[in-house]
Amino acid sequence: MDVAKQLKMAAKTGKVSFGCMEALKAAKSGRGKLIVLASNCPESARSAILHSAKLSELPVYVYAGSSADLRTVCERPFLVAAVTIREPGDSEILKVVETRNVDS
Repeated sequence: MDVAKQLKMAAKTGKVSFGCMEALKAAKSGRGKLIVLASNCPESARSAILHSAKLSELPVYVYAGSSADLRTVCERPFLVAAVTIREPGDSEILKVVETRNVDS
């Protein structure tokens, strides 16, 4: 599965939010379907998100690219260290949980 293509589709057609604070809120509340972290997500944010996501059983996927790569994929004018998928839209991004290594 092309994760970048599915992320792009989710950003265009689904309900997503961007940023570590939004991801942490989703992880704490258990709202959302998937959190995608950039490989260079700040360690303090990453550990807080992973811990909260584990408690709420929200899957987390660590994207191989950097926050600049996620910016390009999601077509945003700012760096994207975390993406929270609330609704996948027309994408099949949630299948990444089934087919790839999930870090939660």
